[in-house]
Amino acid sequence: MPSRVRELGVVPGSLPTGPLNAITDVPGIRVGQTTIDDGGDLHTGVTAIVPDGYAAGLPAAIAVGNGYGKLVGSTQVDELGVLETPVLLTGTLSVFRVADALLTWLLDRDPTATSLNPVVGETNDGFLSDIRRRPITPQHVFDALDSASTDLPAEGCVGAGTGTGALGFKAGIGTSSRQVSGGTVGALVQSNFSGTLTVLGTPIHRDPVVEPEGNSCMIVVATDLPLDARQLGRLARRAIFAMARVGSDYSPGSGDYAIAFSTARTGEGIQDRLLRNAFHAVTESTEEALLNSVTMARTVTGFGGNTQYAVPLERVSEASRRG
Repeated sequence: MPSRVRELGVVPGSLPTGPLNAITDVPGIRVGQTTIDDGGDLHTGVTAIVPDGYAAGLPAAIAVGNGYGKLVGSTQVDELGVLETPVLLTGTLSVFRVADALLTWLLDRDPTATSLNPVVGETNDGFLSDIRRRPITPQHVFDALDSASTDLPAEGCVGAGTGTGALGFKAGIGTSSRQVSGGTVGALVQSNFSGTLTVLGTPIHRDPVVEPEGNSCMIVVATDLPLDARQLGRLARRAIFAMARVGSDYSPGSGDYAIAFSTARTGEGIQDRLLRNAFHAVTESTEEALLNSVTMARTVTGFGGNTQYAVPLERVSEASRRG
């Protein structure tokens, strides 16, 4: 039975979590997902992270660990330091259809808009899903956006993580949060990268497997701390650093990106010398989100008979005792 890592005795770091231990602990953050799983060749979907106030622009930054990916809208966020739409995640060849559908959804809500910058990221789920079929429709995108809520997001084989795998095992969507003085930092990940699963410093080796091509990781970091775009860039980089804690080998074929934004509207900014706890919070929450993305997944057989196996949870518990 899939479990979050804390249920297995794994407690990354020392900072307290939010009530849900999820990105939705950050006030004003909602998540919605649409899953496509036909039990055969299609295992894909859409995950939408919807912050309140996006239309007015939120301070934001993007960090690129390895730019082998298609992150629509990234250059404008990098140039202006502003996020003006929800952030959506999906499979590689569907990213452009999702961006177009997001644009339609936004235009329907703002009849005066003449320029919008949809932000859509992806990882390659073609090992388990017939990626060339590009099955995502506008309605799938609308459903993910319209269903977004402040509840604990589903994890594992759902939404954009339906067909992904990481660290030799089936993976998917994962989330976590940390509370610090003055606010909350939350992370949501779409895991699809190679390496050796590592739990609190203990590697979990598996039998030799065929690593799917196109391994990548998308990390979305939200906070209500009053940070500017430059400081959010520092948080985003540390989210990518956290991939090393769980065993990423940072493959040259991997597209590793982190998007960080703040929902804060008021309050004095934070001096850089006081960001230590925020850095700890993003590293710990990203590490735990990545682990949750693996332990909440189940074994899936998909396109071409390819199979990615769930991690044996007893090995995760054992590793936590040694860690």
